[in-house]
Amino acid sequence: MEILIGLGGNLGEPEAAFARALEGLANQGRVAAVSRLWRTRPVGPSQPDFLNAAALIAWPAGPKSLLRRCRELEIVAGRDRAHEERWGPRILDLDLLIAASAVCRGPDLDLPHPRLHQRRFALEPAAEVAPDWLHPLFGLTIETLTEKARQNEPDAILDVMGFDY
Repeated sequence: MEILIGLGGNLGEPEAAFARALEGLANQGRVAAVSRLWRTRPVGPSQPDFLNAAALIAWPAGPKSLLRRCRELEIVAGRDRAHEERWGPRILDLDLLIAASAVCRGPDLDLPHPRLHQRRFALEPAAEVAPDWLHPLFGLTIETLTEKARQNEPDAILDVMGFDY
């Protein structure tokens, strides 16, 4: 199953944390594509700018298995979800964004991500690796959702940089 994940972070060295996380995912799956790095304005409390990226992961098991692996990699990076402020600064954030046409709503996993269509910081990198994927609830491509987000959040993106993990 191919699943698009978002990577984010604004503490420490996010680029290095992203690379380690992708290596950790590649141990059990395959990293099919990775976007560039996008420096974005934070959402939430006052904090440093974020780096964001997206990766298309070919995962042998289902999305819940990938979510568990992502949470493990966040912990290895030093993230402590239990003691952090909601939408606050973090070392590493790995979010499952969308999985082809799969829809999952539950206490542990919402797929597609319930706010993906509103978040330019997630859509821009996602559009680099899966522009033609259809959002299964809205019937719109990632690229179309990105174009709408550009109109709603014109100042969200600060810079775009290469990323060779």
